[in-house]
Amino acid sequence: MTALAERYAALAAEGRPPRARDAARRLGTTEAALVACGATGPVVSLRPDWPALIGALPRLGRVMALTRNEHAVHERHGTYREVSSGPGHILVLGPEIDLRLFPGRWAHGFALAGERPSIQIFDRDGEAAHKVFAVPGETDMAAWGRLVAAFTASGLAPPLLQAPPAPPPATETLVDAVALRADWLALRDTHDFVRLLRAHRATRRQALALAGEDLALRLEPGAAVAALQRAAERAVPIMVFVSNRSAIQIHTGLVRRLLPSPGGWFNVLDPAFNLHLRESAIAAAWRVVKPTEDGAVTSIELFDKEGGLILQLFGARKPGLPEQAAWRELAAELADGAARETAA
Repeated sequence: MTALAERYAALAAEGRPPRARDAARRLGTTEAALVACGATGPVVSLRPDWPALIGALPRLGRVMALTRNEHAVHERHGTYREVSSGPGHILVLGPEIDLRLFPGRWAHGFALAGERPSIQIFDRDGEAAHKVFAVPGETDMAAWGRLVAAFTASGLAPPLLQAPPAPPPATETLVDAVALRADWLALRDTHDFVRLLRAHRATRRQALALAGEDLALRLEPGAAVAALQRAAERAVPIMVFVSNRSAIQIHTGLVRRLLPSPGGWFNVLDPAFNLHLRESAIAAAWRVVKPTEDGAVTSIELFDKEGGLILQLFGARKPGLPEQAAWRELAAELADGAARETAA
């Protein structure tokens, strides 16, 4: 760990220090190990009582919640509210911070001090699952200190210095397309889609390719950026989902300030919500329609070259209410454009 901290210091001395995730990759280690060694700031280990830790976050007042995968970063300012837990999951259902957390893979928690105090949770492979950052002038730092003191622990197993090899892409076995489509058409809740995939032993990419264009239509890779731009122009409230293996974070509301940046990233930079999307990593985009008891629900979904889900966009909607006509129209425009290009 001491040697790792020294190597990070040498890397940082070369110029602007890279973000922890990128620095870990360059140093051949895990982000969890880089944080644990103190390279990114003074750090203490936290007791891995995940329901209690997440359940204590409402005491902190306004913070910034961050969930990311390799190609999308979702940052939402607000207060943790309506926290509950059950077997295998923790829910945060407040109007600002909206999370579905699955702590079965979580292994390490840390509190970092310094210029940007944070609480960071990592899975057993050293990948970041979820992070919470203090917001200057808004977070109750006295409550923050009490929370860290209450959960500080010693003698815990250190994180892996090297991540295990990435698992191979999911094997795509033969799927009965007729049966898959029939069960898709019988859906009554969008949350049942994962169970449908399991029942048919299909990957998400495979199911989209087999369902039929009325249910899943291939779009151009830039479809999500186009959807964000049109939603901003027309003031259409949307839902933005970013997930990794053990967390899903959701923003519901308008998006306004959209900016590309060097390096192939597209950004939403609003006061309470930031999204950073690596456009160059988008290998496929789909318009997806799922039947529900409230009518059809439409999403724009992005995938990387391995078939991993990067991001999902929906129209803002509450259970029991139909989908917004404005969002459905926006998605239909993208689908019509894709159909015209295919015909040409």
